Amino acid sequence: MRRFLLSTAALVALTCGTSAHAQTKIELQRFFGACEADYGSVTDVSKAVGECGIITSLVNKFEADNPDIDVNVTTVEWPGYDQLNAQLSSGAAPDVVSMHYSAISDYQSRGLIDPVDEVLSAQGISPNSFTVAARDGVTKEGQMFGLPFDNWTMLFHVNMNLMKQAGLVNADGTPILPKSADELVAQGKQFKEKTGKPYLVQILANETAAYARVLYTLLQQQNADFFADPTKITLNTPEAKNVVELMKKIKDEGLTTTGLDYAAAVTAFTNGDGGIAVNGTWLIGDFVAQSEKEGTPLAKGYTVYPVPQLYPGRDSTYADGHSWVIPRKDRSPEQTAAIGKLFKFLADNDFQWARTGHLPAVKAVFDMQEFKSLPRRDNIAEVAQTGRSLPGAVQRQFAIQDIIGEEVGAAVNGDKTVDEALGSAESRINDLLANL
Repeated sequence: MRRFLLSTAALVALTCGTSAHAQTKIELQRFFGACEADYGSVTDVSKAVGECGIITSLVNKFEADNPDIDVNVTTVEWPGYDQLNAQLSSGAAPDVVSMHYSAISDYQSRGLIDPVDEVLSAQGISPNSFTVAARDGVTKEGQMFGLPFDNWTMLFHVNMNLMKQAGLVNADGTPILPKSADELVAQGKQFKEKTGKPYLVQILANETAAYARVLYTLLQQQNADFFADPTKITLNTPEAKNVVELMKKIKDEGLTTTGLDYAAAVTAFTNGDGGIAVNGTWLIGDFVAQSEKEGTPLAKGYTVYPVPQLYPGRDSTYADGHSWVIPRKDRSPEQTAAIGKLFKFLADNDFQWARTGHLPAVKAVFDMQEFKSLPRRDNIAEVAQTGRSLPGAVQRQFAIQDIIGEEVGAAVNGDKTVDEALGSAESRINDLLANL
């Protein structure tokens, strides 16, 4: 009898111990690449570099700090929406998904993702803790539909070694950047004459996004309200014609690289094949690393700025961002609480993510000495104020981006007139939006 009682007591203790350590499991699906071989067990986030390394180590650290929560990560190829759509259709959606601000309206308008206001509030996170650009990116119809993680935009990455050779450097050592479309062309000609190389390094092959992002930026700078009605675009306008004609002039006069896809454009800039790379925030860390290596074309000669204000309307740049959204599905209160803890952890560690080059979503990070000490961040901090997304109600933004890229590319390459391209883009986009 005594032996039976001891065995029962042991069983009860074992059961209680198992219950105390039971894990709540949440499924997280993301892009940003796979790097398990390098970072699969790293929990010291400060030792991680790059988007993949930092997000992988962040999740590892969260799990280490919260042993009662199991985050099962699935990595998808960028941007991952085809896979998400299939999962939503089959009722097998993850609990947390990485999503661009520009894609949120597609899912929010169909009731496929949940607002996160209550989840954030339960963790003491106020909407006012985020920058205007980040908060606006996830806010639809007065509610937040994602945890803002960053803002990104296209920038002017500058090879100062070549700018010095071209005589385009101020007395204080900063680059002379254009303040108008005419100055852009004039400086491009001066650069080419002095260096024998193109002024701009652009992604003009197998790419539609770059054309669209530059068009949006330069339309915003002209105060063009091209999406006054979020269900209809107005593109066949003098403002849009100004931009596309400028793009075409830059190409026709040999002031830009041509025929380069994304990877080739990045390589061309690091090889010193042009003066200014028009590319994203996420490359800052890589280019800084190149500038710190002796003997490279960027050695001690790299800096970065927002796309200059070329039109007098306003200082503005098209900005998007990454967020974490919650697909609508049945889940336990414990899972919802675990998601809240994860969101608070990610918000609290927004500085670590900002080391990628993306701009922080959390306002307080801008005041951190660690952030201010990151190379070149003071040059681009203004994007948190000047960055603007498309209106939140605009759907199918990725598809619209593709259409604009195709049509603007046709105009720049001379396959269509500028008027034909803009007219075609406008009609194709409006047909798309009219048939949602």
